[in-house]
Amino acid sequence: MPQDAFTLRLNALELNAALSGGRINRINQPAREEISIVIYTGKGTVKLLLSANASDCGVYFSQEEQENPAVAPNFCMLLRKHLQGAQIEDVSTVGFERILAFRLHCVSDFSECERILYAEVMGKYSNLLLVENGIILGALKTTSADENCRRLILPGAKYVLPAPQEKVDPSDRAALTALCAHAEGDLAHFLFTRVAGLAPCTAEEIARAFAGGDLAQFVYDYIFSDEISPCVAEKNGNVTDFFARSHAGALPFESLSAAQAYYYKKKRARAALEGARRRLTGAVTQAKKKQEKRLAQIAEKQRLAADAETVRLKGELLTANLYALSRGMTECELINYYDEKGGTVKIALDARLTPAQNAQAYFKRYQKLKRTLEALAPQEREVRAELDYLDSVLPFLASAETEEDLRAAEEELQAAGLIRAPQERPKKKHPEVPFRTWEREGFTICAGRSNVQNDALVRRSAPDDIWLHARNLHSAHVVIRAQGKKVPEGVLAFAAGVCAKYSAGRGDKIPVDCCPVKNVRKPKGSRAGFVTYTGFETVLGDPALAER
Repeated sequence: MPQDAFTLRLNALELNAALSGGRINRINQPAREEISIVIYTGKGTVKLLLSANASDCGVYFSQEEQENPAVAPNFCMLLRKHLQGAQIEDVSTVGFERILAFRLHCVSDFSECERILYAEVMGKYSNLLLVENGIILGALKTTSADENCRRLILPGAKYVLPAPQEKVDPSDRAALTALCAHAEGDLAHFLFTRVAGLAPCTAEEIARAFAGGDLAQFVYDYIFSDEISPCVAEKNGNVTDFFARSHAGALPFESLSAAQAYYYKKKRARAALEGARRRLTGAVTQAKKKQEKRLAQIAEKQRLAADAETVRLKGELLTANLYALSRGMTECELINYYDEKGGTVKIALDARLTPAQNAQAYFKRYQKLKRTLEALAPQEREVRAELDYLDSVLPFLASAETEEDLRAAEEELQAAGLIRAPQERPKKKHPEVPFRTWEREGFTICAGRSNVQNDALVRRSAPDDIWLHARNLHSAHVVIRAQGKKVPEGVLAFAAGVCAKYSAGRGDKIPVDCCPVKNVRKPKGSRAGFVTYTGFETVLGDPALAER
Protein backbone atom coordinates (compact mmCIF):
# COMPACT_ATOMS: atom_id res chain seq x y z
CA MET A 1 0.00 0.00 0.00
CA PRO A 2 1.51 3.38 -0.97
CA GLN A 3 1.10 5.28 2.32
CA ASP A 4 3.97 7.50 1.22
CA ALA A 5 4.35 11.28 1.39
CA PHE A 6 3.03 11.54 -2.19
CA THR A 7 -0.28 9.85 -1.25
CA LEU A 8 -0.56 11.58 2.13
CA ARG A 9 -0.21 15.02 0.52
CA LEU A 10 -3.25 14.29 -1.67
CA ASN A 11 -5.01 12.77 1.35
CA ALA A 12 -4.36 15.96 3.34
CA LEU A 13 -5.85 18.12 0.58
CA GLU A 14 -8.97 15.95 0.57
CA LEU A 15 -9.29 15.97 4.38
CA ASN A 16 -8.69 19.73 4.61
CA ALA A 17 -11.45 20.43 2.09
CA ALA A 18 -13.89 18.25 4.03
CA LEU A 19 -12.94 19.10 7.63
CA SER A 20 -11.77 22.72 7.66
CA GLY A 21 -14.08 24.59 10.04
CA GLY A 22 -15.52 21.37 11.43
CA ARG A 23 -16.03 20.78 15.15
CA ILE A 24 -15.11 17.65 17.13
CA ASN A 25 -18.17 16.09 18.77
CA ARG A 26 -16.99 12.70 20.04
CA ILE A 27 -13.72 10.78 20.44
CA ASN A 28 -13.43 6.99 20.90
CA GLN A 29 -10.70 4.38 20.83
CA PRO A 30 -12.27 1.19 19.40
CA ALA A 31 -8.95 -0.65 19.15
CA ARG A 32 -5.56 -0.45 20.88
CA GLU A 33 -3.97 1.51 18.01
CA GLU A 34 -7.02 3.27 16.53
CA ILE A 35 -8.78 6.52 17.33
CA SER A 36 -12.15 7.47 15.83
CA ILE A 37 -13.30 11.10 15.88
CA VAL A 38 -16.87 12.16 15.05
CA ILE A 39 -16.80 15.63 13.46
CA TYR A 40 -19.64 17.98 12.56
CA THR A 41 -18.68 19.77 9.34
CA GLY A 42 -21.69 22.02 8.85
CA LYS A 43 -23.02 19.70 6.16
CA GLY A 44 -23.38 16.74 8.49
CA THR A 45 -21.33 14.48 10.72
CA VAL A 46 -18.50 12.26 9.56
CA LYS A 47 -16.34 9.72 11.38
CA LEU A 48 -12.60 10.04 10.91
CA LEU A 49 -10.50 6.99 11.67
CA LEU A 50 -6.83 7.46 12.62
CA SER A 51 -4.96 4.15 12.70
CA ALA A 52 -1.40 3.69 13.94
CA ASN A 53 -1.48 -0.06 13.40
CA ALA A 54 1.63 -1.32 11.61
CA SER A 55 -0.32 -3.12 8.86
CA ASP A 56 -3.38 -0.85 8.68
CA CYS A 57 -1.95 2.64 9.30
CA GLY A 58 -3.86 5.48 7.68
CA VAL A 59 -6.26 8.40 8.15
CA TYR A 60 -9.60 8.23 6.37
CA PHE A 61 -13.36 8.53 6.76
CA SER A 62 -15.16 5.35 7.77
CA GLN A 63 -18.79 4.31 8.14
CA GLU A 64 -17.92 0.95 9.68
CA GLU A 65 -19.60 0.29 13.04
CA GLN A 66 -17.07 -0.57 15.75
CA GLU A 67 -17.65 -1.57 19.35
CA ASN A 68 -15.93 0.69 21.87
CA PRO A 69 -14.49 -0.58 25.19
CA ALA A 70 -16.51 0.01 28.35
CA VAL A 71 -13.60 1.99 29.85
CA ALA A 72 -11.80 4.43 27.56
CA PRO A 73 -7.97 4.04 27.42
CA ASN A 74 -5.73 6.80 28.77
CA PHE A 75 -4.87 8.38 25.42
CA CYS A 76 -8.54 8.53 24.47
CA MET A 77 -9.33 10.27 27.78
CA LEU A 78 -6.50 12.74 27.13
CA LEU A 79 -7.90 13.61 23.69
CA ARG A 80 -11.40 14.02 25.12
CA LYS A 81 -10.05 16.37 27.78
CA HIS A 82 -8.14 18.61 25.36
CA LEU A 83 -10.00 18.31 22.06
CA GLN A 84 -13.71 17.92 22.89
CA GLY A 85 -15.49 20.72 21.02
CA ALA A 86 -12.30 21.89 19.29
CA GLN A 87 -12.55 23.44 15.82
CA ILE A 88 -10.39 22.08 13.00
CA GLU A 89 -8.61 24.98 11.34
CA ASP A 90 -6.77 23.01 8.67
CA VAL A 91 -5.20 19.65 7.76
CA SER A 92 -1.81 19.52 6.09
CA THR A 93 1.34 17.45 5.76
CA VAL A 94 4.54 18.36 7.59
CA GLY A 95 7.00 19.19 4.81
CA PHE A 96 7.30 16.15 2.59
CA GLU A 97 7.13 13.73 5.51
CA ARG A 98 4.60 10.95 6.10
CA ILE A 99 2.97 13.06 8.79
CA LEU A 100 -0.49 14.66 8.81
CA ALA A 101 -1.00 17.68 11.09
CA PHE A 102 -4.50 18.61 12.33
CA ARG A 103 -4.33 22.22 13.56
CA LEU A 104 -7.05 22.70 16.17
CA HIS A 105 -8.50 25.79 17.86
CA CYS A 106 -9.37 24.74 21.42
CA VAL A 107 -11.52 26.88 23.73
CA SER A 108 -12.47 26.06 27.33
CA ASP A 109 -14.00 28.02 30.20
CA PHE A 110 -10.57 29.18 31.31
CA SER A 111 -8.30 29.14 28.26
CA GLU A 112 -8.01 29.42 24.52
CA CYS A 113 -5.11 27.89 22.58
CA GLU A 114 -3.98 26.08 19.46
CA ARG A 115 -3.08 22.40 19.59
CA ILE A 116 -1.85 20.09 16.86
CA LEU A 117 -2.73 16.42 16.51
CA TYR A 118 0.00 14.68 14.53
CA ALA A 119 -0.73 11.43 12.70
CA GLU A 120 2.58 9.83 11.77
CA VAL A 121 1.77 7.23 9.12
CA MET A 122 5.02 5.27 9.01
CA GLY A 123 4.23 1.55 9.05
CA LYS A 124 5.48 -0.05 12.27
CA TYR A 125 6.63 3.40 13.49
CA SER A 126 3.15 4.93 13.11
CA ASN A 127 1.95 7.05 16.02
CA LEU A 128 -0.56 9.68 17.13
CA LEU A 129 0.66 12.65 19.20
CA LEU A 130 -1.07 15.69 20.71
CA VAL A 131 1.18 18.76 20.90
CA GLU A 132 0.77 22.26 22.37
CA ASN A 133 3.41 24.96 21.84
CA GLY A 134 5.84 22.32 20.62
CA ILE A 135 5.48 20.22 23.80
CA ILE A 136 3.95 16.72 23.74
CA LEU A 137 0.79 16.47 25.84
CA GLY A 138 0.38 12.76 25.15
CA ALA A 139 1.00 10.03 22.59
CA LEU A 140 -0.60 6.75 21.63
CA LYS A 141 2.82 5.07 21.74
CA THR A 142 5.52 6.39 24.05
CA THR A 143 9.23 5.62 24.28
CA SER A 144 11.41 5.06 27.31
CA ALA A 145 13.85 7.74 28.48
CA ASP A 146 16.96 5.56 28.25
CA GLU A 147 20.21 6.64 26.61
CA ASN A 148 19.66 4.55 23.47
CA CYS A 149 16.38 6.24 22.61
CA ARG A 150 16.82 8.09 19.31
CA ARG A 151 13.62 10.13 19.67
CA LEU A 152 12.02 10.84 23.03
CA ILE A 153 8.21 10.60 22.95
CA LEU A 154 6.87 11.34 26.42
CA PRO A 155 4.43 13.89 27.88
CA GLY A 156 6.39 17.06 28.58
CA ALA A 157 9.10 16.33 26.00
CA LYS A 158 9.69 18.59 23.03
CA TYR A 159 8.15 17.34 19.79
CA VAL A 160 10.81 16.73 17.16
CA LEU A 161 10.37 15.28 13.70
CA PRO A 162 11.73 11.82 12.90
CA ALA A 163 15.32 11.78 11.67
CA PRO A 164 15.39 12.60 7.95
CA GLN A 165 16.42 9.95 5.44
CA GLU A 166 19.50 10.43 3.31
CA LYS A 167 17.36 11.23 0.30
CA VAL A 168 16.55 14.34 -1.72
CA ASP A 169 13.43 16.30 -0.76
CA PRO A 170 11.50 16.63 -4.07
CA SER A 171 10.26 20.09 -3.03
CA ASP A 172 13.89 21.30 -3.27
CA ARG A 173 14.00 22.03 -7.00
CA ALA A 174 17.74 22.64 -7.13
CA ALA A 175 18.62 19.42 -5.31
CA LEU A 176 16.13 17.44 -7.42
CA THR A 177 17.60 18.85 -10.65
CA ALA A 178 21.13 17.97 -9.55
CA LEU A 179 20.05 14.46 -8.62
CA CYS A 180 18.14 13.73 -11.84
CA ALA A 181 21.06 14.93 -13.93
CA HIS A 182 22.91 11.78 -12.83
CA ALA A 183 20.01 9.31 -13.11
CA GLU A 184 21.20 5.88 -14.20
CA GLY A 185 20.08 2.24 -14.27
CA ASP A 186 16.51 1.29 -13.46
CA LEU A 187 14.64 4.60 -13.13
CA ALA A 188 12.04 3.29 -10.65
CA HIS A 189 14.73 1.92 -8.35
CA PHE A 190 16.75 5.12 -8.72
CA LEU A 191 13.80 7.31 -7.71
CA PHE A 192 12.80 5.07 -4.80
CA THR A 193 16.31 4.96 -3.31
CA ARG A 194 17.22 8.62 -3.94
CA VAL A 195 13.99 10.67 -3.65
CA ALA A 196 12.30 11.02 -0.25
CA GLY A 197 8.65 10.19 0.34
CA LEU A 198 8.08 7.73 -2.52
CA ALA A 199 6.86 4.16 -2.13
CA PRO A 200 8.17 1.59 -4.65
CA CYS A 201 4.85 1.49 -6.54
CA THR A 202 4.77 5.30 -6.80
CA ALA A 203 8.32 5.32 -8.16
CA GLU A 204 7.30 2.64 -10.67
CA GLU A 205 4.32 4.72 -11.83
CA ILE A 206 6.52 7.79 -12.32
CA ALA A 207 9.09 5.75 -14.28
CA ARG A 208 6.33 4.18 -16.38
CA ALA A 209 4.77 7.57 -17.20
CA PHE A 210 8.07 9.30 -18.06
CA ALA A 211 8.50 9.50 -21.84
CA GLY A 212 11.69 11.56 -22.00
CA GLY A 213 12.65 15.21 -21.54
CA ASP A 214 13.46 17.05 -18.32
CA LEU A 215 13.30 14.27 -15.69
CA ALA A 216 13.50 16.63 -12.68
CA GLN A 217 10.62 18.78 -13.96
CA PHE A 218 8.53 15.69 -14.74
CA VAL A 219 9.12 14.17 -11.28
CA TYR A 220 8.28 17.47 -9.56
CA ASP A 221 5.12 17.99 -11.61
CA TYR A 222 3.99 14.40 -11.03
CA ILE A 223 4.52 14.54 -7.27
CA PHE A 224 3.02 17.97 -6.62
CA SER A 225 0.15 17.81 -9.08
CA ASP A 226 -3.29 17.88 -7.45
CA GLU A 227 -4.60 15.33 -9.97
CA ILE A 228 -6.30 12.48 -8.14
CA SER A 229 -8.24 9.40 -9.27
CA PRO A 230 -8.38 6.96 -6.33
CA CYS A 231 -8.72 3.24 -6.98
CA VAL A 232 -8.22 -0.16 -5.35
CA ALA A 233 -6.53 -3.12 -7.03
CA GLU A 234 -7.99 -6.59 -6.48
CA LYS A 235 -6.89 -10.09 -7.40
CA ASN A 236 -8.99 -13.24 -7.04
CA GLY A 237 -11.48 -11.35 -4.88
CA ASN A 238 -8.80 -10.06 -2.48
CA VAL A 239 -7.61 -6.45 -2.29
CA THR A 240 -3.90 -6.02 -3.03
CA ASP A 241 -3.33 -2.24 -2.92
CA PHE A 242 -4.91 1.19 -3.21
CA PHE A 243 -3.64 4.12 -5.27
CA ALA A 244 -4.17 7.88 -5.42
CA ARG A 245 -3.88 7.85 -9.22
CA SER A 246 -5.62 5.55 -11.69
CA HIS A 247 -4.17 2.08 -12.05
CA ALA A 248 -4.77 -0.48 -14.79
CA GLY A 249 -7.60 -2.85 -13.90
CA ALA A 250 -8.27 -1.23 -10.51
CA LEU A 251 -11.69 -0.41 -9.06
CA PRO A 252 -12.28 3.39 -9.10
CA PHE A 253 -13.58 5.38 -6.10
CA GLU A 254 -14.89 8.91 -5.65
CA SER A 255 -12.38 9.79 -2.94
CA LEU A 256 -9.11 8.60 -1.48
CA SER A 257 -10.84 8.09 1.88
CA ALA A 258 -13.45 5.84 0.27
CA ALA A 259 -10.72 3.82 -1.43
CA GLN A 260 -8.80 3.42 1.85
CA ALA A 261 -11.94 2.51 3.80
CA TYR A 262 -12.83 -0.17 1.25
CA TYR A 263 -9.27 -1.49 1.12
CA TYR A 264 -8.77 -1.73 4.88
CA LYS A 265 -12.23 -3.17 5.53
CA LYS A 266 -11.67 -5.95 2.99
CA LYS A 267 -8.13 -6.51 4.27
CA ARG A 268 -9.26 -6.77 7.89
CA ALA A 269 -12.14 -9.05 6.93
CA ARG A 270 -9.72 -11.32 5.06
CA ALA A 271 -7.30 -11.33 7.99
CA ALA A 272 -10.14 -12.13 10.41
CA LEU A 273 -11.34 -14.92 8.08
CA GLU A 274 -7.86 -16.46 7.86
CA GLY A 275 -7.36 -16.11 11.61
CA ALA A 276 -10.66 -17.86 12.34
CA ARG A 277 -9.83 -20.52 9.75
CA ARG A 278 -6.46 -21.20 11.43
CA ARG A 279 -8.09 -21.34 14.87
CA LEU A 280 -10.79 -23.80 13.83
CA THR A 281 -8.43 -25.89 11.70
CA GLY A 282 -6.04 -26.04 14.65
CA ALA A 283 -8.83 -27.30 16.92
CA VAL A 284 -9.77 -30.04 14.43
CA THR A 285 -6.13 -30.98 13.87
CA GLN A 286 -5.54 -31.22 17.62
CA ALA A 287 -8.61 -33.43 17.99
CA LYS A 288 -7.33 -35.63 15.15
CA LYS A 289 -3.96 -36.04 16.87
CA LYS A 290 -5.70 -37.19 20.06
CA GLN A 291 -7.79 -39.74 18.15
CA GLU A 292 -4.77 -40.95 16.16
CA LYS A 293 -2.85 -41.43 19.42
CA ARG A 294 -5.77 -43.36 20.84
CA LEU A 295 -5.95 -45.49 17.68
CA ALA A 296 -2.22 -46.27 17.96
CA GLN A 297 -2.74 -47.38 21.56
CA ILE A 298 -5.61 -49.63 20.50
CA ALA A 299 -3.48 -51.11 17.70
CA GLU A 300 -0.67 -51.85 20.16
CA LYS A 301 -3.08 -53.64 22.54
CA GLN A 302 -4.50 -55.60 19.60
CA ARG A 303 -0.99 -56.60 18.56
CA LEU A 304 -0.23 -57.87 22.06
CA ALA A 305 -3.53 -59.78 22.14
CA ALA A 306 -3.20 -61.13 18.60
CA ASP A 307 -1.76 -64.51 19.73
CA ALA A 308 -4.93 -65.40 21.69
CA GLU A 309 -5.60 -68.47 19.50
CA THR A 310 -2.01 -69.66 19.97
CA VAL A 311 -2.46 -69.41 23.75
CA ARG A 312 -5.71 -71.42 23.54
CA LEU A 313 -3.97 -74.06 21.41
CA LYS A 314 -1.23 -74.46 24.00
CA GLY A 315 -3.83 -74.92 26.72
CA GLU A 316 -5.59 -77.63 24.73
CA LEU A 317 -2.34 -79.44 23.95
CA LEU A 318 -1.38 -79.41 27.63
CA THR A 319 -4.81 -80.79 28.59
CA ALA A 320 -4.48 -83.59 26.02
CA ASN A 321 -1.01 -84.54 27.31
CA LEU A 322 -1.41 -84.27 31.08
CA TYR A 323 -0.38 -87.94 31.50
CA ALA A 324 3.02 -87.23 29.93
CA LEU A 325 3.82 -84.18 32.07
CA SER A 326 4.86 -83.69 35.68
CA ARG A 327 5.27 -80.89 38.23
CA GLY A 328 8.62 -79.08 38.09
CA MET A 329 8.96 -79.02 34.30
CA THR A 330 9.87 -75.59 32.85
CA GLU A 331 8.94 -76.41 29.23
CA CYS A 332 7.76 -79.19 27.00
CA GLU A 333 7.51 -79.92 23.29
CA LEU A 334 4.22 -81.51 22.23
CA ILE A 335 2.88 -82.76 18.91
CA ASN A 336 0.45 -80.28 17.37
CA TYR A 337 -2.39 -82.51 16.30
CA TYR A 338 -4.03 -79.52 14.56
CA ASP A 339 -1.10 -79.41 12.16
CA GLU A 340 -1.59 -81.69 9.16
CA LYS A 341 2.17 -82.06 8.82
CA GLY A 342 2.50 -83.27 12.39
CA GLY A 343 4.71 -80.46 13.67
CA THR A 344 5.52 -79.82 17.31
CA VAL A 345 4.97 -76.83 19.62
CA LYS A 346 7.27 -75.74 22.43
CA ILE A 347 5.31 -74.64 25.51
CA ALA A 348 6.76 -72.76 28.50
CA LEU A 349 5.62 -74.11 31.91
CA ASP A 350 5.61 -72.77 35.46
CA ALA A 351 7.61 -75.26 37.54
CA ARG A 352 5.60 -74.37 40.65
CA LEU A 353 2.30 -75.50 39.07
CA THR A 354 0.95 -78.91 38.18
CA PRO A 355 0.40 -79.70 34.46
CA ALA A 356 -3.35 -79.20 34.92
CA GLN A 357 -2.79 -75.84 36.59
CA ASN A 358 -0.46 -74.82 33.76
CA ALA A 359 -3.19 -75.70 31.25
CA GLN A 360 -5.75 -73.66 33.23
CA ALA A 361 -3.33 -70.70 33.33
CA TYR A 362 -3.14 -70.75 29.54
CA PHE A 363 -6.95 -70.92 29.27
CA LYS A 364 -7.31 -67.99 31.70
CA ARG A 365 -4.82 -65.99 29.67
CA TYR A 366 -6.72 -66.86 26.49
CA GLN A 367 -10.01 -65.65 27.98
CA LYS A 368 -8.38 -62.39 29.05
CA LEU A 369 -6.91 -61.79 25.59
CA LYS A 370 -10.24 -62.68 23.99
CA ARG A 371 -12.09 -60.18 26.21
CA THR A 372 -9.46 -57.56 25.37
CA LEU A 373 -9.94 -58.06 21.63
CA GLU A 374 -13.73 -57.96 22.01
CA ALA A 375 -13.51 -54.72 24.00
CA LEU A 376 -11.08 -53.11 21.55
CA ALA A 377 -13.18 -53.79 18.44
CA PRO A 378 -15.98 -51.25 19.22
CA GLN A 379 -13.38 -48.76 20.48
CA GLU A 380 -11.53 -49.00 17.17
CA ARG A 381 -14.77 -48.51 15.22
CA GLU A 382 -15.61 -45.47 17.39
CA VAL A 383 -12.18 -43.88 16.90
CA ARG A 384 -12.17 -44.51 13.15
CA ALA A 385 -15.66 -43.00 12.88
CA GLU A 386 -14.47 -39.94 14.85
CA LEU A 387 -11.44 -39.55 12.58
CA ASP A 388 -13.65 -39.84 9.52
CA TYR A 389 -15.93 -37.16 10.95
CA LEU A 390 -13.00 -34.84 11.69
CA ASP A 391 -11.70 -35.36 8.15
CA SER A 392 -15.13 -34.36 6.85
CA VAL A 393 -14.93 -31.01 8.66
CA LEU A 394 -11.59 -29.93 7.15
CA PRO A 395 -12.90 -29.40 3.55
CA PHE A 396 -15.56 -27.00 4.89
CA LEU A 397 -12.88 -24.97 6.69
CA ALA A 398 -10.53 -24.99 3.69
CA SER A 399 -13.25 -23.87 1.24
CA ALA A 400 -14.80 -21.20 3.52
CA GLU A 401 -15.03 -17.92 1.60
CA THR A 402 -17.03 -15.76 4.01
CA GLU A 403 -17.55 -15.24 7.71
CA GLU A 404 -20.88 -17.04 7.41
CA ASP A 405 -19.15 -20.16 6.09
CA LEU A 406 -16.87 -20.32 9.12
CA ARG A 407 -19.67 -19.43 11.54
CA ALA A 408 -21.61 -22.48 10.36
CA ALA A 409 -18.55 -24.69 10.89
CA GLU A 410 -17.79 -23.09 14.27
CA GLU A 411 -21.32 -23.75 15.52
CA GLU A 412 -20.93 -27.38 14.48
CA LEU A 413 -17.61 -27.72 16.30
CA GLN A 414 -19.11 -26.12 19.42
CA ALA A 415 -22.01 -28.58 19.33
CA ALA A 416 -19.51 -31.45 18.91
CA GLY A 417 -17.55 -30.24 21.95
CA LEU A 418 -14.36 -29.63 19.98
CA ILE A 419 -14.22 -25.92 20.86
CA ARG A 420 -15.73 -23.99 23.72
CA ALA A 421 -18.77 -21.82 23.20
CA PRO A 422 -18.50 -18.19 24.41
CA GLN A 423 -19.03 -17.89 28.15
CA GLU A 424 -21.21 -14.81 27.81
CA ARG A 425 -24.23 -14.70 25.58
CA PRO A 426 -23.50 -12.43 22.60
CA LYS A 427 -25.30 -9.12 22.54
CA LYS A 428 -26.50 -9.71 19.01
CA LYS A 429 -28.10 -13.03 18.22
CA HIS A 430 -26.82 -14.12 14.85
CA PRO A 431 -29.47 -15.26 12.37
CA GLU A 432 -29.33 -18.82 11.10
CA VAL A 433 -26.61 -19.20 8.49
CA PRO A 434 -28.26 -19.84 5.10
CA PHE A 435 -27.24 -22.52 2.62
CA ARG A 436 -25.02 -21.55 -0.30
CA THR A 437 -27.47 -20.92 -3.15
CA TRP A 438 -27.29 -20.57 -6.94
CA GLU A 439 -29.89 -20.13 -9.69
CA ARG A 440 -29.41 -21.96 -13.02
CA GLU A 441 -31.95 -22.27 -15.84
CA GLY A 442 -34.87 -21.81 -13.44
CA PHE A 443 -33.54 -24.35 -10.90
CA THR A 444 -32.27 -23.55 -7.41
CA ILE A 445 -29.09 -25.34 -6.29
CA CYS A 446 -28.24 -25.43 -2.57
CA ALA A 447 -25.08 -26.58 -0.79
CA GLY A 448 -24.35 -27.05 2.91
CA ARG A 449 -21.62 -25.04 4.64
CA SER A 450 -21.03 -27.68 7.36
CA ASN A 451 -21.98 -31.24 8.30
CA VAL A 452 -24.88 -29.94 10.39
CA GLN A 453 -26.13 -27.95 7.40
CA ASN A 454 -25.71 -31.02 5.21
CA ASP A 455 -28.15 -32.89 7.44
CA ALA A 456 -30.55 -29.94 7.49
CA LEU A 457 -30.40 -29.66 3.69
CA VAL A 458 -31.40 -33.31 3.24
CA ARG A 459 -34.20 -32.98 5.82
CA ARG A 460 -35.66 -29.89 4.14
CA SER A 461 -35.56 -31.27 0.60
CA ALA A 462 -38.42 -32.85 -1.32
CA PRO A 463 -38.22 -36.60 -2.11
CA ASP A 464 -37.80 -35.92 -5.85
CA ASP A 465 -35.08 -33.28 -5.44
CA ILE A 466 -31.66 -34.40 -6.74
CA TRP A 467 -28.95 -34.98 -4.13
CA LEU A 468 -25.22 -34.96 -4.99
CA HIS A 469 -22.07 -35.93 -3.10
CA ALA A 470 -18.45 -36.58 -4.08
CA ARG A 471 -17.71 -40.28 -4.42
CA ASN A 472 -15.35 -41.64 -1.73
CA LEU A 473 -14.46 -38.07 -0.65
CA HIS A 474 -15.72 -35.69 1.99
CA SER A 475 -17.73 -32.88 0.41
CA ALA A 476 -20.68 -30.56 0.85
CA HIS A 477 -24.09 -32.09 0.21
CA VAL A 478 -25.66 -30.42 -2.83
CA VAL A 479 -29.37 -30.49 -3.69
CA ILE A 480 -31.11 -29.41 -6.90
CA ARG A 481 -34.68 -28.26 -6.22
CA ALA A 482 -36.38 -30.17 -9.04
CA GLN A 483 -40.02 -29.19 -8.25
CA GLY A 484 -41.26 -32.14 -10.28
CA LYS A 485 -39.32 -31.13 -13.42
CA LYS A 486 -36.59 -33.02 -15.23
CA VAL A 487 -33.17 -31.58 -14.42
CA PRO A 488 -31.22 -30.57 -17.59
CA GLU A 489 -27.71 -31.93 -18.06
CA GLY A 490 -26.23 -28.41 -17.81
CA VAL A 491 -27.79 -27.84 -14.37
CA LEU A 492 -26.65 -31.28 -13.20
CA ALA A 493 -23.11 -30.57 -14.43
CA PHE A 494 -23.06 -27.21 -12.62
CA ALA A 495 -24.28 -28.80 -9.37
CA ALA A 496 -21.63 -31.51 -9.70
CA GLY A 497 -19.05 -28.74 -10.17
CA VAL A 498 -20.25 -27.08 -6.94
CA CYS A 499 -19.90 -30.42 -5.17
CA ALA A 500 -16.35 -30.82 -6.52
CA LYS A 501 -15.40 -27.27 -5.53
CA TYR A 502 -16.49 -27.71 -1.91
CA SER A 503 -14.88 -31.10 -1.42
CA ALA A 504 -11.61 -32.64 -0.31
CA GLY A 505 -10.73 -33.05 -4.00
CA ARG A 506 -8.58 -29.88 -3.83
CA GLY A 507 -10.04 -28.34 -7.00
CA ASP A 508 -9.61 -31.39 -9.26
CA LYS A 509 -12.25 -33.01 -11.47
CA ILE A 510 -13.78 -35.79 -9.39
CA PRO A 511 -16.63 -38.34 -9.73
CA VAL A 512 -19.86 -37.18 -8.09
CA ASP A 513 -22.76 -39.50 -7.19
CA CYS A 514 -26.32 -38.20 -7.62
CA CYS A 515 -29.72 -39.66 -6.79
CA PRO A 516 -33.18 -38.54 -5.65
CA VAL A 517 -33.33 -37.36 -2.05
CA LYS A 518 -35.76 -40.19 -1.27
CA ASN A 519 -32.86 -42.64 -1.77
CA VAL A 520 -30.76 -40.94 0.91
CA ARG A 521 -30.90 -42.35 4.46
CA LYS A 522 -29.28 -41.19 7.69
CA PRO A 523 -28.44 -44.11 10.02
CA LYS A 524 -29.71 -43.70 13.57
CA GLY A 525 -27.04 -42.39 15.93
CA SER A 526 -24.56 -41.50 13.16
CA ARG A 527 -22.43 -38.35 13.24
CA ALA A 528 -23.51 -35.15 11.50
CA GLY A 529 -23.17 -35.30 7.72
CA PHE A 530 -23.07 -39.12 7.49
CA VAL A 531 -25.68 -40.73 5.19
CA THR A 532 -26.14 -43.81 3.03
CA TYR A 533 -27.70 -43.80 -0.42
CA THR A 534 -28.81 -46.17 -3.17
CA GLY A 535 -29.96 -46.03 -6.79
CA PHE A 536 -27.38 -43.47 -7.81
CA GLU A 537 -25.56 -42.56 -11.00
CA THR A 538 -22.13 -40.98 -11.28
CA VAL A 539 -21.15 -37.82 -13.19
CA LEU A 540 -17.86 -35.95 -13.46
CA GLY A 541 -17.72 -32.83 -11.31
CA ASP A 542 -15.64 -29.97 -12.72
CA PRO A 543 -15.03 -27.20 -10.11
CA ALA A 544 -14.26 -24.76 -12.93
CA LEU A 545 -17.98 -24.75 -13.81
CA ALA A 546 -18.83 -23.54 -10.30
CA GLU A 547 -16.16 -20.82 -10.53
CA ARG A 548 -17.73 -19.47 -13.70
